[in-house]
Amino acid sequence: MSDLHPHVPPSSRYTPLSTYRLQLTPDFTFEHARGVLEHIRRLGATDVYLSPILQPVKRSRHGYDVVDHSHVNAELGGREGFEDFARAAHALGLHVVVDIVPNHMAVPTPVWQNRAMWSVLKRGAESPRARWFDVATDQPILMPILGARIGQVLSAGDLHVESMVVPTEPEYGEQPVLRYFDHVFPLAEGTEFLPLEVLLERQHYRLAHWMVGDEELNYRRFFDVDTLAGLRVEREDVFEATHHLLFDLFDEGFIDAFRVDHPDGLADPRGYFQRLSQRTGGAWIAAEKILEGEEHLPSDWDVAGTTGYDTAWRINSLQVDPRANMPMGAIMQELTEDSPADFARLEHESKRQIIRTSLAAELHRLASLIWEICQQDLRLRDHTMRTFERCLGALVMNMDRYRIYVVPGSPTPQWARDEMTEVRDRSLRELRDSGFDGIEDTMDVLIALILGDEIGTAGLASSDERRDEVPVRFQQVCGAVMAKGVEDTAFYRWTHLCALTEVGGNPTHFGINLDMFHAFESALQSSWPATMTCGTTHDSKRGEDVRATLAAVTSYPSQWVSLVQQLRLTSAEYRPLTLDGRTENLLWQTLAATTWCESDPMTQERLTDYLQKAVREQKTWTTWTHPDEEREEELFDFARQVLADSSITELLTRFHELTEPVRNCCIEVTKALQLTVPGVADVYQGSEGLATSLVDPDNRRPVDFERLGRLLDSDEQTLEGRKVRLTRAILKLRSRHRDAFVSAHATYTPLATTTGHAIAYARGDQDGPRVCVIAVRLLRALRQIGGWGDHRVYLPAGSWQDIMSGRRFDVTDGNGLSLADVMSDDNVVVVEKLS
Repeated sequence: MSDLHPHVPPSSRYTPLSTYRLQLTPDFTFEHARGVLEHIRRLGATDVYLSPILQPVKRSRHGYDVVDHSHVNAELGGREGFEDFARAAHALGLHVVVDIVPNHMAVPTPVWQNRAMWSVLKRGAESPRARWFDVATDQPILMPILGARIGQVLSAGDLHVESMVVPTEPEYGEQPVLRYFDHVFPLAEGTEFLPLEVLLERQHYRLAHWMVGDEELNYRRFFDVDTLAGLRVEREDVFEATHHLLFDLFDEGFIDAFRVDHPDGLADPRGYFQRLSQRTGGAWIAAEKILEGEEHLPSDWDVAGTTGYDTAWRINSLQVDPRANMPMGAIMQELTEDSPADFARLEHESKRQIIRTSLAAELHRLASLIWEICQQDLRLRDHTMRTFERCLGALVMNMDRYRIYVVPGSPTPQWARDEMTEVRDRSLRELRDSGFDGIEDTMDVLIALILGDEIGTAGLASSDERRDEVPVRFQQVCGAVMAKGVEDTAFYRWTHLCALTEVGGNPTHFGINLDMFHAFESALQSSWPATMTCGTTHDSKRGEDVRATLAAVTSYPSQWVSLVQQLRLTSAEYRPLTLDGRTENLLWQTLAATTWCESDPMTQERLTDYLQKAVREQKTWTTWTHPDEEREEELFDFARQVLADSSITELLTRFHELTEPVRNCCIEVTKALQLTVPGVADVYQGSEGLATSLVDPDNRRPVDFERLGRLLDSDEQTLEGRKVRLTRAILKLRSRHRDAFVSAHATYTPLATTTGHAIAYARGDQDGPRVCVIAVRLLRALRQIGGWGDHRVYLPAGSWQDIMSGRRFDVTDGNGLSLADVMSDDNVVVVEKLS
């Protein structure tokens, strides 16, 4: 990293200024991406940021299910296609950022697509890839893919031995395989002629009913996804093998920087980033790190920062009117029986459910490891497996972040010890309240092992390598439970204000104030000046325009309450008796946030697809593994009728018209802030225009780049036209003042105003302020008090020009400007210093 700042790349390495994210798919290849490079250049972005480019499973829609690290995705155009794309980008002055997936590989169907996994299943511990995967090779690897129990499958004759040329191992010619419908598995050498029952027992894997996986799976997964197996990139050979091609492309100049997917799943994120940074000579690296609440990114990570979830939720929350807290809470309680004060309880219940169901195998594996360690030490032997599982479950449920960053062999930071002490105390109180007593000693053993402290018989700790596994696996389990229990369960159940349940969000804050916002951004500028900011991502539960629209709803709390009552009354005749209250509240907010946009209308198919995902993620009355399809269909029928009901449409239209000024304001301000606060500004594909995107795959829909290009060339005064041109103006402004936005010299300075309805700050470099941003906060409340009145904003001395209108403002020291004059009828004003 730079000598000027530990988290800014050195001058010999490139630092992005603004990225444009493209989601590659078999239908949007490198060739298609080349076709939009000119649009990206005209928009003003400096970098093209690509989803993963290595070979995934066939027809992958996202690329995170990699099966072969030695090839660029053939369906995108292969290495030649990527290099042609990169050359075209560089020829236009654009740089290329690529997404790395170090945590996992796919376990595809058929599994031979992943040659490394095929080798492990075929040869077991003798495979040259045996230590690639985080799996116990001293026992058969569980493959929970059967549609019935193994005895039933055998009786039905659904398993067959046959011969085939495996496409990824053509050099072996025909080889015997075991087939189960579309699934194909290798056979251990010399077992192909054995009776089927004996053959199955002689394999390096165990075929099992799919329901067995949650309790008995013996390899680490990506969260609870059986088809994504954890990689051990902490091993040097695995790191080199899985990154060799990317490094080759980087060294040859085709890749300029990296984004790293889900580092919390790694055994040692800090060590991984150190190795990645060293190998690339200090390249710009953004980590997809989810920070909970006021958590900070570890300062010893060799990265430029996060991918921006921490900034995104604060920008949205800044525009949430806290006066809507109780009215919207009352509606939620009426429909769902959830009180506004209930989120912590609901979060805890959700994590408990995940621990007992989809991640039970991970917790059991960790408890078994600890129990085995203790059985080998006389001083630690009198702790039962059951007690370990109960205590571990309590600790994991009471963790308030993804991990604590304990690295075996390195000193444990004091803050991590303090955090675990608090978690221990909360867990003990909870266990005692549930009648589980006498567990303090067991809890102390667990805490010592998790923190890497020596405990038990002196000298045994240093001779037992398994002890180093405990803190690693504990942190990996905590991350998985946070992701699945909170973001993929509790966030779908909590419907107070759905915009707050975003990746990395904090629903307990119903809005934040200006002081909190400025304090965060100032600290970010100081510690992580080259981090990334985002508005929408491929992982967003709701796109930036949807969240901004919901923020606008909070400015009309009484009208929202009235609208929900009218919607319920209007739809009462066809509302099913089985309709879940949480789902209903989610539906009304979703419709309010997505049915106003003519250029990206909500459709019945999109709505029902989203609702299916939402209710299955709620895991209350239907799930992915045990779907209640009859009740789901009743919900979908209701949603289709609601969307087609002209009376409902009329109600929503009137509400959209009422809230339009504030909605437009929130959308424009969201974009302007995200593009001007500290960090590398990312524009997700199409988000320079308007989009009503919901969670994936909805947010991966094709983008109409031609229409967006036409808007760039027009002076159309629609919201979308203004948003596109505002995005372009700010991106080009960033290029004129690179050092003021992303550099070790960049500054962020809150500007004084006489009202809390103005968000104002300056961006500068070593020579002083260069850009000032003034934006409206809570427009309706501002209008209710009569507008700006005599309120003023205090810009640094100099001559300033509005980058959109060209208006000029001359400021002398201490001479505040009238906000009414500066803002006029604009929602956001960005001015550039002339002198």
